[in-house]
Amino acid sequence: MRTPIPVLVLAGFLGSGKTTLFNHLLGRSFGMRVGVIVNDFGSVGIDAMLVGGQASGIVSVGNGCLCCVADEQGVGPLLEQLARPAAGIDVIVIEASGIAEPGALVQLVLTARHPGTVFGGLVEVVDAAEFEQTRHRHPDLDRHVELADLIVLNKTDRVDGTTLERVAGLCRRINAHAPIVPSVHGAVDPAILFDIAVVPGRQLLLGQHEPDDHFDQADHSDHLHASYQAVSFVTDNPIDPRRLVSLIDERPVGTYRIKGFVHFGVTGYRQRFGLHAVGRYLRFDRSPWPRGAARRTTLDLIGSGLDPEALQAALRSCERAEPADPDSMLAVQRYVFSAR
Repeated sequence: MRTPIPVLVLAGFLGSGKTTLFNHLLGRSFGMRVGVIVNDFGSVGIDAMLVGGQASGIVSVGNGCLCCVADEQGVGPLLEQLARPAAGIDVIVIEASGIAEPGALVQLVLTARHPGTVFGGLVEVVDAAEFEQTRHRHPDLDRHVELADLIVLNKTDRVDGTTLERVAGLCRRINAHAPIVPSVHGAVDPAILFDIAVVPGRQLLLGQHEPDDHFDQADHSDHLHASYQAVSFVTDNPIDPRRLVSLIDERPVGTYRIKGFVHFGVTGYRQRFGLHAVGRYLRFDRSPWPRGAARRTTLDLIGSGLDPEALQAALRSCERAEPADPDSMLAVQRYVFSAR
């Protein structure tokens, strides 16, 4: 069975820099094939033209908000068009219009229940220079930030350090858990958004980026939440299903993605469980353990402002000296992915 394709929703108010960020990601996809659903408000389709030369497949929805113009089938037909095996797409990005409702777009993806796709997170782009004024005119922006799984604080070069810290603090009060990643001209490392395919001689590692004038123009080491990191956890002990699901449901502060394989060791559940969490969304899939592979749990947690020691301690608290009872797997079963 083919691994489901992640569907990433990229949102942000008018002029926040969504298309700039997206073009940056497309230019640094390192061999990944990116499918795009561009939602232009207006009949010209400017955003579709901007990304058209770089994406592997584009579906443009113009002259309205995708959350309003989708028919009774929602985004299902659009996902079907991009997720067909012949297209060879690795990730799908929905670039919302600047006046779209991010929550409605996420709901469209979730309710589509397309067997070949899985929700990959909501990224909200915030204009560091304009957010304080804009939210007074449009109070709904607070809800958009609150829903985000990742906040990209863009245009940080246009504000001083005091303003940047104040806007970042405002975003943190609105959303207590999502990582906040600063950017200039939308230059965000794609490794924090989706897995980068290994291309001979060109593998992007977490924390690395291609040479970029916008990166090199200033020292960003003093920016609030300027770095993000990966915390790895490995254990041969069985993992308690209820404790692990509870830990993920609590969304450790700053954690954007959790991925890896889990060994529950529960009688009757001898398969390997792949774990995929983005923000508040969680999915498990089951597959046989590779022949000769050790039964162990290996997880990577990716985010910004993480407390590695606290995360390690929280994960160790999920370990058991002996397998958990089979009934405890009910906590996991409701998140198990299965194709229709």
